Amino acid sequence: MALVPLESNPDVMTKFIHQLGVPSKWTLVDVYGLDPDVLAIVPKPTLALILLYPHSKKAQDYTSELVEKIKKDGQKISPNVFHMEQTVSNACGTIALIHAIANNLDQIKLEDGSLKEFLDKAKDLTFEERGKLLVDTASDIIDAHEQLAQEGQTPAPQENAPVYYHFVAFIEKDGMLYELDGRKPFPINNGPTTKDKLLENAAKICSEYMARDPEELGFTMIALAAANE
Repeated sequence: MALVPLESNPDVMTKFIHQLGVPSKWTLVDVYGLDPDVLAIVPKPTLALILLYPHSKKAQDYTSELVEKIKKDGQKISPNVFHMEQTVSNACGTIALIHAIANNLDQIKLEDGSLKEFLDKAKDLTFEERGKLLVDTASDIIDAHEQLAQEGQTPAPQENAPVYYHFVAFIEKDGMLYELDGRKPFPINNGPTTKDKLLENAAKICSEYMARDPEELGFTMIALAAANE
């Protein structure tokens, strides 16, 4: 199974999460750079940062090395982190949004609907079981993805067309900064942070992604944050 990929477009993504039951007080906004002055204009509170990066050979090699290192050395992961497997091609945008929302339910009061229903069922499942549940039972979420994937500013590619870019989400949970990726077998603990410092600290990790692949230009960042009243 493959989906049409979701565009890195805050308007499309905001429409998507509102359709799934996220209240209108939350929105997605572009983050235009890594400088402190640029980060300072992102609305507060900022709940998550989503990075779209080129899935280049360098990026793939780094991911493989990182996963093997963590398997060898171990890491501490809060049991409160919600992490789910991506089992469908091109669903990484939806998985990143679910990761951003599911790990901030203390602040996001989901309205009744398909996402709330899915998260209620998924909360006690494993990484793999959550991914399977999305495909097997959450057709409304998949349908919303397919609908919104057609609404970007660029023509949507075909479902089975190879896609060069990948989404990951950064969230704070229990005082730590986590990178969540449905294609990595576990969350990546990037060290201490606070909710107030989430954006700043996540941006540092994004800058490392960019520094590892300086020839690539296709990096974008989008924040899940409070909507301007």
